[in-house]
Amino acid sequence: MPARIPLRPPLAAVLAAALLLALGAAAPGRADAPAAVEVTAAGAGAVKVGATWRSLRAKRLVGPMRPGCPLAGPGTRSARLRAPLQGSVDLTRRSPRRVRTIAITGGATARGVGVGSTSAQLRAAFPRARFDHATDETFEATLVRVPRSDGGPLQFMVGVRADRVIMIGVPRIPFCE
Repeated sequence: MPARIPLRPPLAAVLAAALLLALGAAAPGRADAPAAVEVTAAGAGAVKVGATWRSLRAKRLVGPMRPGCPLAGPGTRSARLRAPLQGSVDLTRRSPRRVRTIAITGGATARGVGVGSTSAQLRAAFPRARFDHATDETFEATLVRVPRSDGGPLQFMVGVRADRVIMIGVPRIPFCE
């Protein structure tokens, strides 16, 4: 009778294979996980405040133009950001349409602070930032303004309940008023 071969691999072999896969996926310099785009007072990565929609569209940084906030008046337009950024840009009403504000909901950080960071991390990165709690009850979010002297103008929206950054605005968070 032939020797019986076990069908299940030993537990140590399975754990070793899983460890090798995990180490391979976390290896530095891998191209499958793009680094977060840097947010400054000028913009987010290659998307800059004042850039024309046409130039950003040609570089495939934004999506097609679409109607903006209806409460801002007739002719307002916006465009979605394309990967790796998440969010949108508000455009000016005159031609050529230029970026007026950038609203970032993911894929970018300012001094290491991105969507999901805590208010303590925000305070550490931007010590001169001003926390405005006037919107806490209305929007359940705190607006944090970063002055020019601290690398701004930038604005962060921090959720009241979770105490985490929800959105980054350059130069400010756009509200549909």
